[in-house]
Amino acid sequence: MTAPFSAPSASSSPAGAPATARRALPDAPLLVAARGGTPARVPVWFMRQAGRSLPEYRSVREGVPMLQSCFDPALLAEITMQPVRRHGVDGAILFSDIVVPLYAAGLGIDIVPGTGPVVAHPVRSAADVDALPELATEQVRPITDGIGLLLRELGDTPLIGFAGAPFTLASYLIEGGPSRNHEHTKALMHAEPELWHRLASHLADVTATFLKAQLDAGVDAVQLFDSWAGALSPRDYREFVLPHSARVLAAVAEYDVPRIHFGVGTGELLPAMREAGADVVGVDWRVPLDEAARRLQASGEPRPVVQGNLDPALLMSSWPVVEAEVRRIVAEGRGAAGHIFNLGHGVLPETDPEVLTRVVELVHSL
Repeated sequence: MTAPFSAPSASSSPAGAPATARRALPDAPLLVAARGGTPARVPVWFMRQAGRSLPEYRSVREGVPMLQSCFDPALLAEITMQPVRRHGVDGAILFSDIVVPLYAAGLGIDIVPGTGPVVAHPVRSAADVDALPELATEQVRPITDGIGLLLRELGDTPLIGFAGAPFTLASYLIEGGPSRNHEHTKALMHAEPELWHRLASHLADVTATFLKAQLDAGVDAVQLFDSWAGALSPRDYREFVLPHSARVLAAVAEYDVPRIHFGVGTGELLPAMREAGADVVGVDWRVPLDEAARRLQASGEPRPVVQGNLDPALLMSSWPVVEAEVRRIVAEGRGAAGHIFNLGHGVLPETDPEVLTRVVELVHSL
């Protein structure tokens, strides 16, 4: 399969410069809901909607390593568009990976099939932190070029930019790869807090640079993924993580686009995640949306906007089960100021794409 996008010419605008004036999408349901308005319909998109559940994705990615595909503008654009064409979702999520900015900066990191990100030399000392490279916008030029291609194709569908939060990036760097217990990360946080904050501050700069590059290229919203933050207690989150995530979200506030913040297993952290500066808080399947809205309201802020939260495993069940869960979640979401329907985590590779399409149609009908 050949991607239907042409690669940008050498005369394309430089990285960091807007590919186009920011699109005016005043009626896009996702953006209306994200701002606490009343959209024409409940908007829906799925985390990992562009990926292994789609046969067209497997075809176009055949023989192409993951990180290479993230830095091929035409391929990145094609993969991002696939679920929009197939499912009719209300938002496109930029095809990327949490470790992309670290790789772009020159860090020795790779995505190993069946394992995930693996770091050549784990970061566990002051010298390791001092040696970390900065990220320049020119280093993510292929990604911003891909965004330019997407904006010409998407029409009225918003494009969501994507980055990993400092804690999750730090966890990969310290552990050397995915971890169940994050033991090296927690040990460093508590034993060497000054070093931890230096590392997290550096990663906040990297993440902010990456998000700003995407925003300058024209994305319509951004999502900050803190995949592993649920491993922390609320006390540790507030001391070691909140300041750095808040700095990332503050760095992009001037763009005046919705900022979504999501983590897995973060039911106890929801108020703090909102305090970090999120306009929309993503909720996994462990907490009902009406309860999540109540917890978020406890922070004294205006009524929250939530995103979520169908358990992705339930997509393997019979349609009557899926339908009942979708209807329940949409009803619970009405307790918030706005609701963007999504999964409680990413689409599983074994998911039948037809079920996802039916979910989109059902949500829109409600």
